Amino acid sequence: MLDIYLNRVHEITILLYALSVLLYFYDFLQNNQKANKGAFWILSIVWFMQTIFLFLYIYEAGRFPILSLLEGLYFYVWILITVSLALNWFLRTDFLIFFTNLLGFGLMVVQTFSPIQLDKLENRTQFISELSVIHITVAILSYAAFALSFVFSLLYLIQYDLLKRKKWGKRLVRLGDLAKLEQMAYRLVVIGLPLLLLSLILGLEFAYIVVEDIVWYDSKIIGSFACLTVYGIYLYMRVKKKYYGKTLAYWNIASFLLVLINFFLFGNTSAFHVF
Repeated sequence: MLDIYLNRVHEITILLYALSVLLYFYDFLQNNQKANKGAFWILSIVWFMQTIFLFLYIYEAGRFPILSLLEGLYFYVWILITVSLALNWFLRTDFLIFFTNLLGFGLMVVQTFSPIQLDKLENRTQFISELSVIHITVAILSYAAFALSFVFSLLYLIQYDLLKRKKWGKRLVRLGDLAKLEQMAYRLVVIGLPLLLLSLILGLEFAYIVVEDIVWYDSKIIGSFACLTVYGIYLYMRVKKKYYGKTLAYWNIASFLLVLINFFLFGNTSAFHVF
C-alpha cells in the first residue's frame, strides 16, 4: 500500500515538473516575471519532493544511488533541478533554465517509466495505463490550444478583410481589435507548443514500453514532430523575425490543418497509435 502512495506522489511530482516547464517556456518567450516566479516555486516543490525520495532511497539501500543507470539518472535529474534553481535565483538566463528543465523532465520520465522500474511494481498495468492517460490528456490540451489559436487567426483575417473593404458595422465591432486577435492567437500557440512537446516525450516513452519492435518512422510519430516543427517555426517567425499580421495568420491556419491531418489521417494509418 505504501508503494502505491509513493507512486502517486511521484506521478504528482512529474505533473508539477511539467507545469514548471510550461511556465518557464512562457517566461522565456514573454519575459513574464509572474510566470518565472510561479515556475520557480513549483520547481522548488519538485526539488523538495525529489530530495525526500533521494534520502529515503539512501536510507533503505544504505548507499548512494549511483551504481546503476536508473539510479544515476535520478541523481542526475536532482542535480539538474538544483542547478536550475540556483541559476534562477542568482542569474537571469531564461534560455538555459528552460532547456535545462526540459532535459530534466525528459530524463525523469525515462527514469520513472523505464521497463526495469515498472517491473518492480505490483500495479504495473495500472501505472502504464496512467501514463497513457496523462499523454493523451496533455495532447488533447495542446490540440485545444491550437484550435483556439486557429479560430483567432481566422477571425483576424476576417476582420482584416472587413477593414480593408471598409465594411463598417456591428460585425466589425464584435470581432474585436486586430492586435488583440493576433496576440491571443500567439499566446495560445505559446501554451500549445510546450504541451505538445511534453505529450511527445510521454508518448514516446509509452510506445517504448508497450510496443514491441516499434517503428520510429511511423506516420503518427512523423506527423506529431511535423506539427511541433511548424508551430516552432511560427514562434520563431513571431519572436525572432518579428513577423506580424496576415503572414502569421496564414501560417497558423496552415499549421492547424496539419494538426487535423495528424489527428484524423495519421492516427488511423499508424501501426500502433489509436489516438
